[in-house]
Amino acid sequence: MLKIDYIVNSFFDSITWLLSEEGSSWVWLVDCGDVEPVIEKIGERYIVGVLLTHAHFDHIYGLPELLKVYPYCKILTNETGRETLGNAKLNMSIYHETPLTVESQQITICGEGDDIELFENISAKVHETPGHHPSCLTFMVEDNLFTGDAYIPGIKVVTNLPKGDKKQAQVTLERIKTLAKGKKIRPGHNGKEES
Repeated sequence: MLKIDYIVNSFFDSITWLLSEEGSSWVWLVDCGDVEPVIEKIGERYIVGVLLTHAHFDHIYGLPELLKVYPYCKILTNETGRETLGNAKLNMSIYHETPLTVESQQITICGEGDDIELFENISAKVHETPGHHPSCLTFMVEDNLFTGDAYIPGIKVVTNLPKGDKKQAQVTLERIKTLAKGKKIRPGHNGKEES
């Protein structure tokens, strides 16, 4: 049975979601901020992968530290996400006085319609949801929709950052509303969920 927990990170109150299954020795993350509380929460288990909702600083800043602790941890993103991870200006870390890049053999490209096996009989279905940024991916895991910043209940989608697109964000919003029927929305900020 899928278990979902989360950490509210110290930077912009972004959320790191923890996905686990009873009896499993591994955990998946959705996004990666503060690493220490995640490690404390998972105990002896290890992190096998990170599903990136997008590659902005507040959702990726823990990756360098995470990869030191778990060097075989996979990072799943799209092609734009890979490019953004490798450039401190594009991922906006340079503007937060902590420039970082992530260039790892562990980066795995995924895209629309892909199914990522997380646990036995539990997978994440990938939906491309650009608008906030072209690297935005939404992951459907059972009756949960991890939307990152593509959709945060009660908050207008931010499109005034580099590569944001207001028209695409509107199309994405309609798409997410359709995908969300009967699902719990698990966004990238606020720690709130909406069903």
